[in-house]
This record gives sequence, C-alpha cells and structure tokens, in this order.
Amino acid sequence: MTNPFGQNVLLLGTGQNAASMQAEVDRIYAQQEHSEFGPGRFAILLLPGSYHLNIPVGFYTQVLGLGPTPDAVRVHGEVHADASLPNNNATCTFWRSAEGFTVLPTTGTMQWAVSQGVSLRRMHIAGNLVLAQNHGWASGGWLSDSVIDGTVDSETQQQWISRNVDWNNWTGANWNMVFVGVNHPPAGNWPHPPYTVLATAPVTREKPFLAYAGGSWEIIVPRLRHHTSGPGWRNGSTPGRRVPLSRFYIAHANSDTSATLNAALERGKNLLFTPGIYELTSPLKVMRRNAVVFGLGFATLRSVAGKPAMQISDVAGVTVSGLLFEAGGKRSPSLLEVGEPGRHERHATNPISLHDVFFRVGGAIPGSVDADLIVNADDTLIDDTWIWRADHGTGVGWNLNPSRNGLIVNGDFVTAYGLFVEHHQQFQTLWTGEYGRVYFYQSEIPYRLPSQAAWRSAADTNGWASYKVAPKVLHHEAWGLGIYSVFMTPHVTLTRAIEAPRTAGVRFHHMLTTALVNHGAIDHVINNTGAAAHPAPNRNTPTVAEYPASP
Repeated sequence: MTNPFGQNVLLLGTGQNAASMQAEVDRIYAQQEHSEFGPGRFAILLLPGSYHLNIPVGFYTQVLGLGPTPDAVRVHGEVHADASLPNNNATCTFWRSAEGFTVLPTTGTMQWAVSQGVSLRRMHIAGNLVLAQNHGWASGGWLSDSVIDGTVDSETQQQWISRNVDWNNWTGANWNMVFVGVNHPPAGNWPHPPYTVLATAPVTREKPFLAYAGGSWEIIVPRLRHHTSGPGWRNGSTPGRRVPLSRFYIAHANSDTSATLNAALERGKNLLFTPGIYELTSPLKVMRRNAVVFGLGFATLRSVAGKPAMQISDVAGVTVSGLLFEAGGKRSPSLLEVGEPGRHERHATNPISLHDVFFRVGGAIPGSVDADLIVNADDTLIDDTWIWRADHGTGVGWNLNPSRNGLIVNGDFVTAYGLFVEHHQQFQTLWTGEYGRVYFYQSEIPYRLPSQAAWRSAADTNGWASYKVAPKVLHHEAWGLGIYSVFMTPHVTLTRAIEAPRTAGVRFHHMLTTALVNHGAIDHVINNTGAAAHPAPNRNTPTVAEYPASP
C-alpha cells in the first residue's frame, strides 16, 4: 500500500517479509541508539495484524500501532527501551514512545528503561513490565491508558506517574510515585512507601491517535472523560471524533515553512507533522475551533527568528500532540502560547489539550527563550510534558541557553498530569491562575550558577523556588511533588523549593526534596515548612505530607 507520510515513516504490514521488516527496524535503531541530540526523527507504524519482531526504540523514535484498539496489533517478541549510558544508566534515555499495540514479550517481561520526555500509551503488555535496566539508574516517565497483565516493577526509578492504567500488581518505590485512576494501585501510606494514590482522574482526554481501517486513514480525537479509572479502550474502541486524513495538511521538514503551514491553517486544514526538524521564522497561528495539530516521530518545531513557534487562539477543542518545541539562538518570548492574556473564556466541556508536548532550550543547539510554555486559556489540559533547559550537550551554560521560566499558567481551571520542568533560571513553574490542579511534579533546579549573589529572588531569599503559586491565588491544589538540587557551584543554597500563599484554598499533598551532589542545600520544602535537604555524604530526603497541615 502507499505510504502517505514520507521516508522517515516506516510503514509495516503483516504481508511483508519478516526479515526485511526486522532489517529496517534495525537500521533505524543503529542510527538512533546513541543520537541524543542528532537530527534523525522516525516513526514506525504497524498496520493491524501479528508480527514476530524485536523492536528496540531509540532516540526520537515513535512506534505506533494503527488499530482501533491495542489488541488489533500484536508484536510477538521484544519491544524495549535500553539505557543509553554505561552501567545500565537510563537517566538520559529521553524522547521515545510506544503507543497503541500489544506486546507479547518472549522473555515474559518488557523492558522500558527511560527517563523524561517519553510515553507508553494505549498499550497492552501481555506479561510484565520493568522500568529500568538491571537496576541501573532511571529518572521518571509516563504510563497511561494501558493494560499490563502482570507486574510493573519500577526498580530504580526515582519517580513515575501512571494514569488510567489497569495492571495486576505494582512493585518498587524510590522518591515519588503517583497513581491517578489506576486499577489495583499498590498498598502503603506515603512517604513509606512514597505512593500518592487518587482513585479517579477528574478530567481527561486521551492523546489523539492515527488509525488505518477499511482502506482509509484517520486520526481519532478521544472524547473528554470525567472521574475515570482504568483505560478508555478496554470495552471496545476509544470513543471519540474521527477526522479523515484528507482534512490534514501533511507537513515535511525539507519543504515546509511558516508561510506554507500558516496557509494550510488558513484554508481550514489540520496539521500533521511528519518526522523532522522544522525551522520556523514566524508563529504558527492555530485559530480554528477543534483544530488538530499532530506530530509523528518527535517532529521538532524550532523557533529561529526570536518569535514563538506556535500561538493558539482562545478557542475550544484544539489538540496538540507529539511535538518537541525547541528554542533557537535568537531569544523569543515563548515557544508555545495557549490562549490570549486576560480573556478567561471557559472551555470546560471542550478544552484545549496538550499531549506529549515537550520543550528544549540548548543541548542540540544554543537556544534562548523567556518562558517555554505560557498557558492563558481556561480549562486547558496538560497531559505529559517535559520542559527542559539543557544541562548537557551543545550550547549549555548560564549565558548560552538562557530560559527564565519553564511554565507560566495564567489561565483558570488548568489541569496538568505529569509535569516535568527542569533547570530554568528563575521559577521553573509560575502559576497565577485560579483553580489549578497538578498531578505529579518533578523538577531539578539549575546545576551551574554564577554565584549565590546572582541567584536571589529577593534580598532575604536565596534562589528561585521551583514551584511558585502567586500570592493573589486563592485556590490551587497539587499532589506528588519532588524537587531536587544538583548544585555544581559551591556555597549555593535554595531557600524554598515551593512557594505558595498560606490559605485554606491552596493545598499541597506529598512533597519532598533532596540534594543529589555534595554542594549546596534546599532549606525548606514549602514556604518555611520542612527540614533542610543536606548534600552528600549526609544526603537526606525531607518530606511534608500536607500543606497547610491538617488540623
């Protein structure tokens, strides 16, 4: 059959020769296994049917089943993410995903040794799942809308979020494990073990997905759900809106520009980005209600002219998924702006939603931005994001990849699941909107600082809190927050990991800090509450269960 997506999308079907398919999978992995900051971007698409393959998933690689449910595509063999550093170290195993198919692992266990910027979605693991490699380090990830027939073993994972999952059992704990709408969550009381369990997810829309059925292509945009547990497809296909591929403009990095992409949007087209790096000189203007912006293979939108890469109007139902936003060398005010400042139009029945939308400043190229993601629109859903100012790679230094804030939320009723925000120079997350909710937060504050004197948010405050709720906010709630220091500069401390107004409507549940190296400390967990996190060799993990404390 014809592949409508181009050369960086490998389309596999059960009528093809198994050895040839395996050779193509191996060719992609050989290029992507260690290509942490390389230009390659790939998607491997599996048509409905059964396969006998070994699929290693490398950097910037998405493996996607094309059936209406994960059980329509079955892989007999190993599908695995392996540690990208020596000694089974998976702390830099980023930017990869597996979605929409069943794995029947030959060994009985699927290995998914990963950290940030990754996802497992709409998966059925007919066996066990392990989240690290041979007990090597690993640093967080995302699992949602999936079924695991056996046990999930987190092994050495520092932190993890699971949302709307059904499994037989979970084992393992380290610092911060959050379970939202999970059937059969593990037993135990935080912080020993550090399990944060919420029986249902209050409001969700699963990530849109590509499907092939009856000889035609479509993207399914799942329906909004409320107060749910377990996956949305278990009793049949995922309910949602079906958008034929004919209503999409299929973008290619080697030929499309800001002008051609905006022209397609103005014609009423949705956008499907094939794998590649798109250099944008002006923002993509998404202004139509229910517009779908869909990325394959970690398609990357790079701002190169000091302007946002994308701006979404304050309209209902826009979905953005599967994209990596990257800062260019000319400083921009933001990379992605959602909604318009001060408008506050409610979208509770049909919110804007962001799924597996990631951000990077530095690492591959020098980059500069004020705030990576700005959310102005009320009721926006954030569903797995990593907002990263690079701590290693190309163009990394205090003045080489400046980024003031990772996330700024000005909208009301914004809900975030899986919020990873790291290394920005001031507040990692700044929340000014009312009725915000966050389920899982992971953050490392900046590594290398010019000096303590140059890193103060006030005369009596060392550093900038990672998570800041503005003083005027009356209602906010967050569950499962881990904030860590990795100070490479001696004699530097952070006064508070979290700053928030002390009022009955602002609530935090299950917070911890730790200092990972032998410099610096974090004096308090939240405001002036919580013990100090001391550096190695006397490293500790201070915790605060509730703030304000329960009466």
